[in-house]
Amino acid sequence: MKRRSAIKNLMIFAGGIYLLPSCTGNGKASIELKNLDILVGEEALLGEVAEAMIPKTADAPGARDLNLHLFTLKMVDDCHNTKDQKAFKAGLSSLNKISLEKNNKPFNQLDATTRIHFIEAVLKDDTSNPALRTFFEITKKRVIQGFTNSKYVMTDMKQYEMVPGRYNGYFPVEKV
Repeated sequence: MKRRSAIKNLMIFAGGIYLLPSCTGNGKASIELKNLDILVGEEALLGEVAEAMIPKTADAPGARDLNLHLFTLKMVDDCHNTKDQKAFKAGLSSLNKISLEKNNKPFNQLDATTRIHFIEAVLKDDTSNPALRTFFEITKKRVIQGFTNSKYVMTDMKQYEMVPGRYNGYFPVEKV
């Protein structure tokens, strides 16, 4: 009897050792990406950028609540060419460095209005850092796309009417 319980405990222990590396995390992004190599810190930074673009309000969730940063990563990984992917990665990597140069703080330590002004300044300036500009353009496009296609917008903000819509028999018609 003791032999069976010893073998059972040994198998449970071996299974736990086998699964342990997947539980600790390896510093990679929380979703599977084929072409991009994004770290956990960069994913969190992208979440801060997305939250600056669509902030959380009292009656609406923000970009982080809707996981728009993960949507952006997946769309860049799947739908953009390698040139855009490299520019996106380079812009994301250089974001904190450029924020330190211009604002004396990393991007995630800036307040909301300073973040917005920083993003607008980078989008207006064509010459300073093309990779960061491309990063913000792609992120802005994908965050807006993800928000307009999110479950929150489709169910709570839009009122669905079946086609062809309502019939209004009293609608005034102009004479031709």
